[in-house]
Amino acid sequence: MRTSLVLLACVGFVQSLGRVPLSRLPSVRSRLRAANQLDEFLREHQPDVFSRRYAQCYPAAQHYLRMDGRSTERLYNFMDAQFFGQISLGKPEQNFTVVFDTGSTDLWVPSSYCVSQACAMHHKFKAFESSTYAHDGRVFGIHYGSGHLLGVMAREELKVGSVTVQNQVFGEAVYEPGFTFVLAQFDGVLGLGFPQLAEELGSPVFDSMIEQGLLDEPVFSFYLKNNGSSFGGELLFGGVDETRFVSPINWVPVTQKGYWQIRLDVVKVQGALSFCYRSTQGCQAVVDTGTSLIGGPARDVLLLQQFIGATPTAVGEYLVDCVRISSLPVVSFLINNVEYSLTGEQYIRRETLNDKEICFSGFQSIDVPSPVGPVWILGDVFLSQFYSIYDRALRAAERCSYLTELR
Repeated sequence: MRTSLVLLACVGFVQSLGRVPLSRLPSVRSRLRAANQLDEFLREHQPDVFSRRYAQCYPAAQHYLRMDGRSTERLYNFMDAQFFGQISLGKPEQNFTVVFDTGSTDLWVPSSYCVSQACAMHHKFKAFESSTYAHDGRVFGIHYGSGHLLGVMAREELKVGSVTVQNQVFGEAVYEPGFTFVLAQFDGVLGLGFPQLAEELGSPVFDSMIEQGLLDEPVFSFYLKNNGSSFGGELLFGGVDETRFVSPINWVPVTQKGYWQIRLDVVKVQGALSFCYRSTQGCQAVVDTGTSLIGGPARDVLLLQQFIGATPTAVGEYLVDCVRISSLPVVSFLINNVEYSLTGEQYIRRETLNDKEICFSGFQSIDVPSPVGPVWILGDVFLSQFYSIYDRALRAAERCSYLTELR
């Protein structure tokens, strides 16, 4: 049982839910470390190396390859992605493992025509085998830290759990950048952000579900479980699972639609160190299931790492002595006057390497440029401790009042 965090509005319980089991697998970073290849990989695959090296090769008129604006502000951290679920496209069904990502909006999977090494390692969509496939004709490009994902757009029947979406726009990737995608244990990404964040791929999946009347409520919710097992929790479309959290439900208004962005009143470390308190507006935070760690402005996170006694490594990670975990300070996030606290056991990541346990800080520096930044990123280290609910209802106040009487 855990506390709940509701974004935008309070929600009710519905009779029918689209339930998607999530699996938890070792991240790309963990696999590279186990193979003693992490140092070399990070030296050879610095963020944006593809963009810096090859951007000039593309015509300036191709605006979908632009290097400025929101397309460069992706909050992905695929090297650390661990929570995945399954979807299917077409008739007969073709199955794909995807990251369900609240930090993006588009849906894409590899195409059978993809020329990248990464595509050879994953399931590829075969348009010619599906009776419900419709070619769109447009091209798309999504900018990631390691380069541009390129492809063509199409429409297809999509199945997510027990929910079937007709004529869903999605991207068929024909080029996937970076070696990260080669090692990734997922085929594609299903974005769950607001339509304003879409990279021109048409109606997002969740919006399609709402428009087609497939959900009793415009709500989805995540239960992430980070206990070392392969069971990663579940994603529910259309409502919440009341057995997964402790009441009451705490709702938080979205401050800007795009990412699931909220106000973060203050970040406290054992009451002795605080961030965001200098501003009457607090800080901005993005709730992002596509990012593993908790990110924040570099200056603040560096102080936080020092305060918990974390020491930097040559590859930018921070180590903590495993025997000290039980004595580490509590880190708290005050959101809409509700305090969400993490103990050392909850914000430290444990891994075993050569039969030796190593412990890493769950915090990382992420300097997101304006106009989006600076922001804190509440990734899976945070979300695996709290049940999160995402509500797209327009009449939040009315729904809240009604549910108070029912509960």
